[in-house]
Amino acid sequence: MIEDWITFDPAVCHGKPVIRGTRIMVSNVLSLFAGGYTIAQILDYYPELSQEAIKGALEYAIKVVGEEEVVLRGTS
Repeated sequence: MIEDWITFDPAVCHGKPVIRGTRIMVSNVLSLFAGGYTIAQILDYYPELSQEAIKGALEYAIKVVGEEEVVLRGTS
């Protein structure tokens, strides 16, 4: 479950979502994926993470994007 891996705390990273038990922001993990890193490379970069934690970060991102509401604006 996402809650097992992702947490929010106003005192940690300004309340941004982080991997539980670390100060590693979900956005950092996603940035590495966007840069072409594999899960194995991310684990090398952040050895304190587990494969499950990385998958939790991806699941969190999917959930956030899936719940996003898009408002289309007319063009002038």
